[in-house]
This record gives sequence, structure tokens and C-alpha cells, in this order.
Amino acid sequence: MSLIDQEQKDDGAQVPGTKRKRSSDAVNRQKKFSKGGAVATRHIPDKKLKGQLRYSEKLAAEAAQKAAKAEEWLLPSEAGGLEAEGLERTWRFSQEDIVQEADVGAARKVFDLNLPELGPYNLAFTRSGAHLLLGGRRGHLALMDWQQRHLVCEVQVRETTRDVAILHNEQFFAAAQKKYVYIYDKRGLEVHCLKDHQGVRRLDFLPYHFLLTSVGEGGILRYQDTSTGAIVAQHRTRMGTCDVMRQNPWNAVMNLGHSNGVVSMWTPNMGTPVVKMLCHKGPVRAMAINGQGQQMVTAGADGQVKVWDARKLQAMHAYFSHAPVECLDISQRGLLAVGYGRNIQVWKDALTHKQQSPYMRHTLSSGTLRDMHFCPYEDVLAMGHSGGLSTMLVPGAGEPHYDSLVADPFQTRRMRREQEVHQLLDKLQPDMIVLDPSSIGQVRKEPKEVAAERKEEARSANAAARKEQQDKNDAKKRMKGKNKPSRRQRKKQLNVIEERKGDVRQRMRGQGVLSGGGKEKQPAPDIPEDVPRALHRFYKRGTQ
Repeated sequence: MSLIDQEQKDDGAQVPGTKRKRSSDAVNRQKKFSKGGAVATRHIPDKKLKGQLRYSEKLAAEAAQKAAKAEEWLLPSEAGGLEAEGLERTWRFSQEDIVQEADVGAARKVFDLNLPELGPYNLAFTRSGAHLLLGGRRGHLALMDWQQRHLVCEVQVRETTRDVAILHNEQFFAAAQKKYVYIYDKRGLEVHCLKDHQGVRRLDFLPYHFLLTSVGEGGILRYQDTSTGAIVAQHRTRMGTCDVMRQNPWNAVMNLGHSNGVVSMWTPNMGTPVVKMLCHKGPVRAMAINGQGQQMVTAGADGQVKVWDARKLQAMHAYFSHAPVECLDISQRGLLAVGYGRNIQVWKDALTHKQQSPYMRHTLSSGTLRDMHFCPYEDVLAMGHSGGLSTMLVPGAGEPHYDSLVADPFQTRRMRREQEVHQLLDKLQPDMIVLDPSSIGQVRKEPKEVAAERKEEARSANAAARKEQQDKNDAKKRMKGKNKPSRRQRKKQLNVIEERKGDVRQRMRGQGVLSGGGKEKQPAPDIPEDVPRALHRFYKRGTQ
């Protein structure tokens, strides 16, 4: 037997196992898209209903099979991760070890920018993760395509810059400077000066509502519509200077952390916080919320990092840190990054269960940490510090599949313009920001007290009506034949004619048919007594 035949035989021997593996994967994918179990039609006596149910089940199975096949071809990527063997621990892996094992494209994403004279730096990514905005404390602003190492624009404002935020796309960005908030375009030119925002410490942008939010020294939360330029709302928190602000991506509610350990949640349509909860015994230093809006993580000056259930507003578990945490962020796949001083820890599955050890650790080579954010759709964590900018690889952090209708890292200029038009057409109104977005479009239920009161009033009114009708029925004098159908019909006709009876009688009197009219009534004729009654009609009225 030749070597080629042997290889073909070996390949043929591997085919059945490969087919079985592919079939099992297809079944698992199909189960993922199936909506519940099949309806049992064996004991249904109605043949027509049984046929309709079987046909609907057949359509559902075909749809799940097509969706599984489409996912197999269109979404081949899977999230990565670190796996330790034996006595190894993932938190012992350094960035040098990870870069050596990673591919060339991933290794190029790890770099350091040494900018010690203009830091510390704040960061902001676009929703697609393609562009990165840097804002130095001493007025250095830079927008860059960080993966291509291309600097889009750079400007020195020569003024203290406390925070930066990218608007609906990389064409415009905002900077909270010493006194006012300024908006720049991608060329680095100043476009607007927002004088209503004074003493701002934190900036954020709501992409689905086109709202720029700010909070700062006066403790005033402001909402400004960037599409119209109007101030939508201004809320006084009355809790002093606020330096912590994060938005909930699920419901667009702004979460503020205050110096008294309170976290307040705000919407533009209410002048008071919708939720106000005590989270720490000291000032709140950092906050992060996952993309589904289910978990919230807060860090306080008391050295605790608490994980909260944002739906029940209850604490799930807590972690202790060696020093007060300065920065928090949650990746698209639920990894929690905790930073303080020069140390960064990344925790895996820390939002659902309390973990005993971190997933990864990293120490900055220089500088003190100021801000950090996970890059969307990438396994990269960017850190802004007093020495400049640094990045690190975090396997399994980013979502491997992106939605091009939401954020496309590879969009062209034409696609960007079209997406901008669609965003403006689909812009949500500020009044639609509520704590529970699923309540929009539903009928609001009455409180239990009001519903019980109305039910009692209706019951008493019905009882009174029934009693009145019963008394009326008892007062009637029942006689034989008084309630026959013919008599009831006659009564109905009398009631109908009663309204016109007066006018008819008046016209008849005018015509002399009834007495009391305009003409004098003729006297009855004088008929002899011996005349039979059948002949009375031959005697005329008025004759004697």
C-alpha cells in the first residue's frame, strides 16, 4: 500500500468521529436557539389543532436550525482566556509571558507612551474601540487611532483639564477644562464653549439620547442635548462636590458617588434621585456598572470593594483592598479591573460569585494610576497614569463578535455618515429615561389601596341599586294578566306616543274634531225613541 493510500485511509478513518463531533456541535447550537420544548400533540383530540401545532413546531425547528448554521459560519470566533496547568496560577503570568505566546497582531496592542510632563491622563474610547482620546491634567488633548498608531489630532489648551468624553463618534469630543466645558472636532479646533457647565469634574455621554452629562464642584448634574444645544435638565444633588459619575448602559440612569458614602441615581425628568442608597462608611472613590445593568461595583475610602445587585439594590459580596481603590471598570464579558497606586488587578467571575484570587495582576513601570478602561471588542485594558499611557493584554475581556448596526470597528466614511443619520432619527427623548425601561409602553397599575377603595365603592353602589330595584318591584301590585307580552308592548307604544300627544290634540281641537277647538261643536240630533238604533245614522247633527 502506498503512502498516499495510507493517508487517505487514515483520513477516512477520522471522518466518522469528525462527523459525530460536528453533529453534536450542531445539536448544541440548535438547542441554544430553540424556544422551549416541543408541544405534546399525542393526546389532542382535535385533528385541526393538532395539525396546526405540528406545523408551527416544524417551522420553529427549521428556524433554530438555520440560525445555528448561520452562527456557525458568521460567528466562528470564541472568547479567549488564560488556562493554568498543574500548580500554576493565572495571576502569576506576566505581560511578557502573555505577549510571547500571543500572535503578532495582539502583541502590537501592548505599548507604553511616556508623557511624564503633561499627566496624569484620563481616557475615553469610542463605542467601536477604534479611537482613543487622551486628556492630560496640564491641558494636553490627543485623539488617536491607537491600533494603527496614527495620531488624528493633538492640541494643547494650556489649561487644567479634568476629564474628557467622546460624543456620538470620533468626529467630536468634549473636555472639562478649568472653568467651562469645550467641544472640539477631530481637527483639534474648538467648536463650542458650554458656559452652563462650570467647575466640571466628570463628563459622560448618552449615545442613544445625544445627551452630554456633567457634574462637578457645585454638585449640579446637567444634561445638554448635543443635537439641539438645549439644556435638558439641571439637578442639584445637595451633597457637595461630586467626583464619581457612571452611566448605567441598560437604562441610561446616571449614578453619582458622593463624599458621604451615598450613591444616588438620577434621571433628567425628576428633580430628586430615583434611588439613594448608602454604600460605604466613607467617600465613594470609584464605580462601575456592567453592560446589562445587573451588577454595580463601588469602591470606597474604607478599603472595601462591594458588588451590588442593581435590580434588587442589595449587596451581594465585598472584597477588601490593601489601599483605597482609585479606578474600577468592567469589560464586555464581565471581567472586573481594580486599580490603586501602581497596582492593577483583574478579577474573573467576581460579579456573580466571590473569588479567592484574582485572574491577573499587573504593576505599572512608572507613574500613579489615574484612569483605566477596557477597549470594546478587544482584549486590552488601557491605563492612564501620571507617566503617560500604558496598555495590557487581558485574554477573554472583549466581546469577539460585534454588531455593525451598533458599533463597527471597520466602518468607512460613508458608513459613518449613514450611521449618524440613523442615530439622529432613532434618538430617544430624555423623558424615556426611567429606572425600569421595560415599563415603557405598559399600562400603569393602580396602587393596591386605590384599587381596593374603588372596588368597595363599586360593590356598595351595586348593592344600593339592587336594593332600590327590589323595593320598586315589591311596591307593584301584582294582578292577573298585568304582565302579558301584549300589554308590555302597548305600554311601550304609549310611552313613545306620549311626547306627541299634546301637539296632536291641539291640532285636532283646531280642526274641530275635539271639543275646545276653534269651531263650535254641533248639537246631537233629536231622534225619536221608537226609531231603531240601526237608523240613527240617517239623522244629521243640528236637526231637530
